[in-house]
Amino acid sequence: MTDTHRLARRRELGGFLRAHRELLSPADLGLPAGAGRRRTPGLRREEVAALSGVGVAWYTWLEQGRVDTSREVLEAVGRALRLDTDARDHVLRLAGYAPPEAPRDEAAAAAALLHSWPDRPAVLLDGALALTAWNEAYTRVFPDPADVPEPRRNLLLLLAADPAHQRLLPGWQSLAVDLFRHARTRARPEDPGLRALTALLTTERPDLSAWWACRSVGVFTSRTVEVPGSRAYTVSMLHPSDAPAAAILLWS
Repeated sequence: MTDTHRLARRRELGGFLRAHRELLSPADLGLPAGAGRRRTPGLRREEVAALSGVGVAWYTWLEQGRVDTSREVLEAVGRALRLDTDARDHVLRLAGYAPPEAPRDEAAAAAALLHSWPDRPAVLLDGALALTAWNEAYTRVFPDPADVPEPRRNLLLLLAADPAHQRLLPGWQSLAVDLFRHARTRARPEDPGLRALTALLTTERPDLSAWWACRSVGVFTSRTVEVPGSRAYTVSMLHPSDAPAAAILLWS
């Protein structure tokens, strides 16, 4: 890993921890509120440090992206911040403790799975939600991705900015938010794909800037989606074992 990538990871990790610290109040953890008004929202750094069993200076440096730390310390900080499983996994991944992602070309084998579902729409997505493959069943329900210029061939961008997709998916907002949270959960800070997508979304839908700036993470869960003129589908996210960096979105 280059120094640039290491610094990017540290900064993203520090920002993530800070955002979650600011979401908590002393009352959430059974701590006294203390005298006087707090200058910043959420817990103080010294409170998180005490709950995590680390020094205040060390925790401050961690939020500032100035130090690397051990898995044990990160797990202790995660418990102090009441992070759920998805958020804790994201913290560990940012710190470099998750297994490395498979090379992108391994996703080619996963694309063959799409055609095993001739009657169920399915698309193959990369880590930044770009549409890299799709089956015929998908084009019978949704606009054909082949007709979309490749730089815009991204599921999240289409949901947020394409009227045709929004007409087919009236509840697109919930689907888009959860897809973006899922992408952030699995993203690496040095991956230019998600950074470029976030910049494009911010430009094209500035009214939704709070979505794109949000640090919330979470694994995509199956849900029922109604497609007018077609039927209700159960939408599920699958991760092929031979291409864990890719994802299949299946409509069944």
